[in-house]
Amino acid sequence: MARIIPPRTRKVRVLATLGPASSTPEMVAKLFAAGADAFRINMSHGDQESKRPLIAAIRAIERDYGRPTTILADLQGPKLRVGRFADGAVMLETGERFVLDRDPAPGTSSRVELPHREIFEGIEPHARLLLDDGKLVLRVEEAGGERIVTRVEVGGRLSNSKGLNVPDVVLPLAAMTEKDQSDLAFACEAGVDWVALSFVQRPEDLAEARRLIAGRAALLAKIEKPAAVQRLDEILEACDAVMVARGDLGVELPPQAVPPLQKRIVESARRQGKPVVVATQMLESMITSPSPTRAEVSDVATAVYDGADAIMLSAESAAGDWPVESVAMMNSIADAVERDPAHGDRVHFTVTKPDPTTADALAEAAKSIAITVSARAIICFTMSGSTARRVARERPSVPLMVLTPKLETARRLGLLWGVHAVHTRDVENFEEMVAKAKRMALRHAVAAAGDRIIVMAGVPFGVPGSTNVLHVVRLTGDELKGYED
Repeated sequence: MARIIPPRTRKVRVLATLGPASSTPEMVAKLFAAGADAFRINMSHGDQESKRPLIAAIRAIERDYGRPTTILADLQGPKLRVGRFADGAVMLETGERFVLDRDPAPGTSSRVELPHREIFEGIEPHARLLLDDGKLVLRVEEAGGERIVTRVEVGGRLSNSKGLNVPDVVLPLAAMTEKDQSDLAFACEAGVDWVALSFVQRPEDLAEARRLIAGRAALLAKIEKPAAVQRLDEILEACDAVMVARGDLGVELPPQAVPPLQKRIVESARRQGKPVVVATQMLESMITSPSPTRAEVSDVATAVYDGADAIMLSAESAAGDWPVESVAMMNSIADAVERDPAHGDRVHFTVTKPDPTTADALAEAAKSIAITVSARAIICFTMSGSTARRVARERPSVPLMVLTPKLETARRLGLLWGVHAVHTRDVENFEEMVAKAKRMALRHAVAAAGDRIIVMAGVPFGVPGSTNVLHVVRLTGDELKGYED
């Protein structure tokens, strides 16, 4: 029987990316022990079969610790790149003309192939083209047909197959490439819990992924294009969670524009009750250093104060020299922030107005009642996870333990603020619900004898979306006798 470990006292989740530096079962277990709550598998690197051992290692933690594990598969998306050069690289001089065309011949200092017809169809004069993560800037002077004539505004060295960003135009790009479709099918077959869609521009981009997933995983939209920010509320309606992907967002926008957008995205997601992940370069210096910069620590702390559901490590845990230390540092920063007496007030700067439903009203009431009667925990029964999302949106001050008979629901809740999910048998009546809530609160050490807990559920039991019960009970300490869940 798997041992039961108490839930983490920290409420924000830590999402760690796996890669060459963290690809063994031993290292995955170390990352979990250091504070990782969920794991990201980047489908941009390596082949599909190389992901199976990672998935198996994550699920092994589930068996060893008796806690559902959470896996997010991150699709590459339509990555735009220029072609290759005759000499491998060229220097683009500021003020000079440079042409992008459909000719596959090796490039020169005056032209190069651009193997993306969609750009030729959607680009307009005066638009910017950013090359090599924004290091070089081109301004479009003529567009149409098979040629895009540009003027170099910021020059520099440009080498083979460097990335290209088009920040000023919504391109007619398919949201998913053939590789993405194949990777998505693999990820769902392998049983991942979340699928992240890259370079989302519009809510319609999510429809194809949703259709292919067919309910087998939850869908996360990565916000990394200015066009996506303009239609943020619609995108939030169409997905299950969002990620503030600050890498490409910081390429296509001025750096100073990213922090206010991060806050806007976090606030909008919280108001809609959708989990929000803040990602990219959070502890970037720890790729090569055992300690972060003070600015990085402040950056992580800001996301925690803003009430983000999860904070993510990328190369720090995937390919850096200090993967375990990076996770431990992220964990310790978040823990320190949440112990700040001002944290609760700051988290509630964002007003999350409940929808006019019974379930939302009870979720809001649970948060208030917990404070009024000094309850030690909220115990929530759910099938789909909807009730848990409603309660988590309120950012209660006490632990939120979620009991569900559906393992897939328990796993998906690993990205949700403050949730400790437990996979357990369902209950059939009110008395059984109360008794099980008491036992689980004691067994998982979220409350002790003499404490009050708040119990939420839906009657009739086993019907998704029927939350209509809120009950306050006191523990005696005798509830565990003779029971095994």
